[in-house]
Amino acid sequence: MVHYKSIDQSQFAEGTDIKQQEKVFDDFLKDSLLEIQGRKGFSVPYIFLKTCNRSEIYYGDGDVPDEVARHLFRVVSGLESAIIGERAVQGQVKEAYYTAKDQRPLPAELHKLFQSALQVGKRVRNETEISHGAVSHSLAALEILEEALNHKQRKEEQRLTLDSFADLDLQNAHITIIGVNKLTADILKFLQNKGAKMVFLANRSQIKAHYLADPLGIKVYTLDEKKEFLAHTDILISATSAPHLIIHKEDIPEDKRLLAIDLAFPRDIDSRLNELPNVQLYNIRDVERKVRENIEVRGAEVEKAEVIIEEEIQEMQEALERRKKYIS
Repeated sequence: MVHYKSIDQSQFAEGTDIKQQEKVFDDFLKDSLLEIQGRKGFSVPYIFLKTCNRSEIYYGDGDVPDEVARHLFRVVSGLESAIIGERAVQGQVKEAYYTAKDQRPLPAELHKLFQSALQVGKRVRNETEISHGAVSHSLAALEILEEALNHKQRKEEQRLTLDSFADLDLQNAHITIIGVNKLTADILKFLQNKGAKMVFLANRSQIKAHYLADPLGIKVYTLDEKKEFLAHTDILISATSAPHLIIHKEDIPEDKRLLAIDLAFPRDIDSRLNELPNVQLYNIRDVERKVRENIEVRGAEVEKAEVIIEEEIQEMQEALERRKKYIS
């Protein structure tokens, strides 16, 4: 019979160091394999699965209990992830399966279990909205920008006329990012993936800014040069750890058209920018609301995903039963 053993982040105390978690995950897999092989007294086929927040081992042959399949299918669908519907787990399951089958012989049941799991992951993401919408601050900020540029923002967010940014998109806009940290690094990479060509980086420390910007071919400004970079900026995203405002209302040129997102707390950008006739300013609350909305949408799709999982469990069991009859 096929079994599984699992450990995940819920079993760690809050604040447990990442390196310590990694060691526990690695030790769990080694100890599990020693226990399985030792108990059986011979080589047992197995597949190791390691994701961002769990380590698991699937082993054995013969019948595949529904609860084993259901667990793996929920994992690959993102239902057991910290963020429902996250996409990376599909690739992690695929890598675990392909690595195992390249390294050792596997029984037909383990092959079918993991092949079915990959099919489940594809169906869930194609047939539901469970992986749609940004759930990180960096991606949510870009989603807000794209909605604003495409005139899809909420009515209460539409301070400007619908055609205020009609001629702008991420590919032709002059975009300036203020701050050097993981959040702005992610945003820079996402912007380049979206085809943004005129992206600039501003920061108090030139050394840190060049370290991030140079590999991406991005021009760097100091904050003392904000008059210069604000003059040509169409989209401004700021995320520093400064204890004071970086951009004041008085810094914005008269009649300047600007889309701005302030991801900092405390704020980087003066809230009085909203008093200017051609400026649309979003802040961290808008971004967090977007994340909450997207998480709610994903949560509403769980039931649809579970229906697909049950359908695929039945299909897998029927296929395994047909195989049994064929070889008997």
